[in-house]
This record gives sequence, structure tokens and C-alpha cells, in this order.
Amino acid sequence: MGAETSRQPGGRVRGHGEGHTEVVVVGAGPNGLAAAVTCARAGLQVTVLEAQPTSGGGARTLDLGLADGIVHDVCSAVQAMAWASPFFRAFDLGARGVELLTPEISYGQPLPDGRAGLAYRDLDRTVDELGVDGPAWRSLVGRLSEHWPDVVRVALGDKRSIPPGLVPRGVPTAVAFGLAVLEQGTRAWDRRFQGDVAPALLTGVAAHAITPLPSFAAAGTALLLGSLAHAGEGWSIPRGGSGAITDALRADLEAHGGTVLTGRPVRSVADLPHAHAYLFDTTPRTVVEVLGDELPARARRALGDFRYGDGAAKVDFVLSGPVPWTHPELARAGTVHVGGTRAQMAAAEAQVAAGRHAERPMTLVSDPSVVDETRVVGGLRPLWSYAHVPAGSDVDVTEAVTAHIEEFAPGFRDVVVASRCVPASQMSRHNQNYVGGDISAGAVSIRQMFARPTMRPDPYATGREGVYLCSSSTPPGPGVHGLGGWFAARRAMREVFGITAVPDLRP
Repeated sequence: MGAETSRQPGGRVRGHGEGHTEVVVVGAGPNGLAAAVTCARAGLQVTVLEAQPTSGGGARTLDLGLADGIVHDVCSAVQAMAWASPFFRAFDLGARGVELLTPEISYGQPLPDGRAGLAYRDLDRTVDELGVDGPAWRSLVGRLSEHWPDVVRVALGDKRSIPPGLVPRGVPTAVAFGLAVLEQGTRAWDRRFQGDVAPALLTGVAAHAITPLPSFAAAGTALLLGSLAHAGEGWSIPRGGSGAITDALRADLEAHGGTVLTGRPVRSVADLPHAHAYLFDTTPRTVVEVLGDELPARARRALGDFRYGDGAAKVDFVLSGPVPWTHPELARAGTVHVGGTRAQMAAAEAQVAAGRHAERPMTLVSDPSVVDETRVVGGLRPLWSYAHVPAGSDVDVTEAVTAHIEEFAPGFRDVVVASRCVPASQMSRHNQNYVGGDISAGAVSIRQMFARPTMRPDPYATGREGVYLCSSSTPPGPGVHGLGGWFAARRAMREVFGITAVPDLRP
């Protein structure tokens, strides 16, 4: 639908900054760019304002200056949802030159005594190698992976409506997913397992939620991501880094007349150009700070009550060779969850939730060169890692992370050429959405899975007409899937401009 479509200005908020456009998007992360692309494809004039000097938000790939030619993913490195997201399936990353590389082993879990749990892309091989717990894995995770489109509909919807296409054929999968969450989200989580490898393997995925274990929110995370590991492109790694995804989004936006302005922080209404609709790829805190009294008092209180979670401290390494894992198969895994047994991970996450640093923090590790040879330059390679820490921690966790990896990979120190830590307290310097190091842009709890960011029937509405939230602080939550932006943009198009047709996103 073109620009000639009849539109009615949708709000009382009017920016005081220079320029005029139809839609302003604040923040150029995956969700903000997805919203901008959607609006531009509908024929609207779109301007994106990004505070950082580069666009991409949580999916940027940059040279950190640690070694010549070595680039690191600033936040997300492994894309378990990019290929499965309905938005990106419509956008067709492959047709735009974005190559998603699939490791043979989606993720691994090193255990004491040189053992490891391995989630192969091949479900049958995973089941075989889990031995006595193989059938339990198949019935829990494998069943969901076989019906992954329905799992995605349930887990990556707007949490306010029945996902299109789910009824009636997807109902059995939705029920199975719900029952699995009830099981793995409570102390009943060990009942189906006999050994310690399979439960540890699943718990490493649950820990992505950075929340106490077990919990319903962590279980939902584990079952969604765990099922995608055995389906489609698995836990894919974009060739060249995650920035390839947001670069493709920006290129499409600009091809359809949109503009991205970097180095343009938005601190108040005075920083906003005149527009009919505003979409914020930010946390609710930023919306409240920017709009102030422009928001109704009730809406301001509701957004102000949004709860942020514990943090992650980032440690980027440059290595002279592969991580020398004791279990050799881990060298083929795209992601390694360094946390030990299920009990050890639960104890570490409990310490973080209590405001203490774990001696052996839950640590996520990825060597992209496992599948992407272009990331090795002059014999050196990047290693990406996060450690879970209390919110706002200012601790440099380089030594704790190094020691924890060394526990399962003796000699790791010997291949480290350079490193850099960004403590949780400093994470917001490169992405304002990471309040206190909360890379999920809001606590991942059962309440905030469904009441994210507030209890409003429309989770993207802010309480001010014409102004919408479209970040990971809205459903379906964190991850590089673009869905928060896609869902919010479609509402803005309908309510502000009278555009009801969903624009074609194909190249």
C-alpha cells in the first residue's frame, strides 16, 4: 500500500526537533529496524534515531581493537530464532545474502570428569548418545522439535491473542508445550531423568533466562530454544557475525526511502522530529524519561513498575587456537554452556538472584569459527562469552570466566592472546536497553512473560496515542527475531494511518 493511503494523525505528542517525517523509530536494534522496514514497505516515510555511532543494537559486529582484523559480536552471537521467526521468514534473510551457518552440535554442556552433554543438530544422534535418558529427551524436547512451527506460534506470539494458524492442528503441541513447562519449571524437573547429563544439557539452555532455577520462565526458554536446536537451521551463526542480519534490515529500509541517523540520542521530546507515530525500541524507562508528563499518570506509573533482571558481564577473548576442551566433541559445538551439573547451575543462579557473585558463574561461550572460517585472521580467532552476575555489578569477571573455562578446558589460558571485559554496570553504555546489564531488557519471569511490559490489552501501547513500544521489553521478549517491531508497527499502521494490509517483506 503506497504513500497515498488516507491517514489520520494519531496522537497529541508532537516532536519539537528539526525535520518532519511520518514515523519515527527510536533505536536501531533488530526490533526497531524490523518496525522501520515494515512501515517503509507500507509506503510511509520513516526516520530511525540511534544513539550509538553504529546501528544494530544487540546484533552488531565490531572491531574492538583487540587484534588486527578480528571482529566480535557486541551482544548476541548465536541466532537460534532468526531462521524460525515469522518476521525473518517473511523477510527472507537468505535471499539477501545473509548466510546462516549450522554447527553439527548446536550446544554442549561440559561436566566433571571429562564428560559432556551434546545437543546435535541430529535429534536421533542426540538421543543415542544420551543413553538411558535418550527416550526421555525425545519425548520432552524431540516431540516439540518435530512440531517447531506450533512451538514458535505459542512462544513467540503477542501473549494477548491466539496465534494465527495454531487452532485446531497446533493445539496438541501447545498443550504438550504447556505441560512440559509445568514439569521443567518446578522441582519435578528431575523425575523423567535417570542420569545427570540430559538434565544438565537442558538446564544450560534454561539459564539463558538469567533467572532462578527451576522456574516457569526458564523452562519456557529451554523448551523453545531446545526444540529449535534440532529443527530447521538449528542454533545458527551468521557468516561474518550477527551484524549481517541488521545490515540487511538497514539496507532494505534505505532502499525503501527510510533514513537511519546514528549518534542521535533521544533524551526528551525536544530530540524528536515532528511525526504522526513514534515507535520506541527502548525499555519502558526510556519512554517515561523522554515523554515525561506527555504520558498519562496511570500509564507512567505502570511503565515505571516494569522490573529489570539480573545482569551479564561480557568477556571478549582473542585466541591463538581452539579452546582445548577435555571432551573433544565440544570443539564442534556452536555454543557451550559452562556451568557444570544441573545442581551447580541452579546454585550459581540462586547466588546471583540473591545479589552475590557466584564463584563459578554461569557462563555462555561461543567460538564462531567452529563454522565460519572467515572469523579466523592470521591464526587468531574471537571467543564470545557472557557470565551471569547481579544487576549493576561493576566487577571485572575476566579471571572468574577464564578459571571456569579452564576447569573444563585445561590449557585455555595458554591460547588467550587478548581479552576485554564489559562489567554489567557498563553494558548500557553500548546499549541503553541493558539496564544494569540486563540483556533481556526486562526480567524474564512468568508475570513478565504475559504482562510485558504492563497488563494493558495491547502490550505495545504506551498510554499515549500514536506512541508505541517495540523492544524486547514487549512480547515475545528477548532474542533476535524482529517480532516486537513487526507486531508494534502493524498496530501503528492500522491505528494511526488506517493501513490494514500487512506489507510484503520479500526482496
